[in-house]
Amino acid sequence: MSAPDDAPDAVTALARANAGARLNAFVSLATAADVAAAAAAAPAGALQGVPVVVKDNIATTTLTTSCGSRILEGWVSPYEATAVSKLRAAGAVIIGKSNMDEFAMGSSTENSAYGPTLNPLDHARVPGGSSGGSAAAVAAGICRISYGSETGGSVRQPAAFCGIVGVKPTYGRVSRFGLVAFASSLDHIGVFGRTVDDAALGLAVIAGHDRQDATSVETPVDDYRAEAARPLAGLVVGVPTEYFPVTLDERIRARCHRAIGILRELGAEVRPVSLPHTDLAIPVYYILAPAEASSNLARFDGVRYGPRAAAEDLRGMYERTRSGGFGPEVTRRIILGTYVLSQGHYDAYYRKAMLVREKIAQDFAAVFASGVHVLFTPTAPSPAFEFGTKSDPLEMYLSDIFTATANLAGVPAMSQPIGLVDGMPVGGQLLAAHFREADMFRAAYALEKALGSEALS
Repeated sequence: MSAPDDAPDAVTALARANAGARLNAFVSLATAADVAAAAAAAPAGALQGVPVVVKDNIATTTLTTSCGSRILEGWVSPYEATAVSKLRAAGAVIIGKSNMDEFAMGSSTENSAYGPTLNPLDHARVPGGSSGGSAAAVAAGICRISYGSETGGSVRQPAAFCGIVGVKPTYGRVSRFGLVAFASSLDHIGVFGRTVDDAALGLAVIAGHDRQDATSVETPVDDYRAEAARPLAGLVVGVPTEYFPVTLDERIRARCHRAIGILRELGAEVRPVSLPHTDLAIPVYYILAPAEASSNLARFDGVRYGPRAAAEDLRGMYERTRSGGFGPEVTRRIILGTYVLSQGHYDAYYRKAMLVREKIAQDFAAVFASGVHVLFTPTAPSPAFEFGTKSDPLEMYLSDIFTATANLAGVPAMSQPIGLVDGMPVGGQLLAAHFREADMFRAAYALEKALGSEALS
């Protein structure tokens, strides 16, 4: 493996980050002296000297890890995430921690305690969320590779909104050690790249088994870049009817059909398929994710992490720290999660949602067992929307309607640009069977080459 040929050096990338401060893509940036020293001492590896950006919920010992929240403001982790350790071992230089929706809860990066991030392509529009800062950093040309996290689509949706490539690997492919937990059974670390090749390189560096994560799986990692170069003859592409409802924007439908037609022309076989439980994904996701969040975020009480509010007794300290530290979206989800886990409601909501989740996973397993290698769908139901236009939480949650199923099933998925609507990028989504990321990269690379400049025109 080798680094992207035209990647900016780390000092240049840091200067671009400072010059682009208006985007508010970063919560913290390294100093010029630290970046220069890290670049000079970078070990030989696949990313030697390459600047990268890491989302603010992935632990680093050199910069703060605030998760976009006041409750962890100024907190520096005593240990690093395994993904960060692997990046440093590969020679990468971390220039900053990117802005995000607080604790990764959001679809627009409007919910950060440090203010919203702007979409580099149109400052009146959101970059997507919750990994909007990492997506904006790549889209703005600050770096070619950055890292985010996904619970329901938080890498793929901002990739689609910003016109870049975003990849969510199989659950267990990349260690979650050091990723601050939102919903542990749904969380993934993912990668952004300017191109499919960038994303393949970025994922290969952090993939692999980790003994520090009990959910990490000991499965060999394919050579994604080599696999991507293979021709499409023999590849079977499934097109699930449930992802093309009659309500879908006809311009997005047309872009997707154009991409599917190209895959067919390149030698792939295209089949219609069905994932019948797709319409249940959003309600299931918004029961399970808040339930796990309400448990995971109980640890932030002012005792062990971050700032502590003054109070006359312990209970008062808990109340003031948490009510002052968490923003409205996090508070909403903690309350919702606590409700569905409470006595008398657990069976009616949580247990039932777990049963439906299994049905969704079985849908994917059946399709891939039938001989389909990848699925093609839209990534999001609309291009990037303007700030403040989705004030209804339910309307915002529906932004994840095409992405949440991959997290519920644990399968890999990625988004790549396939054209413009209203002058903004539209993403096409590829999904594959567990640990078959190579099949996604193979289809995506061929499609990227065939589309050329049409992908962003």
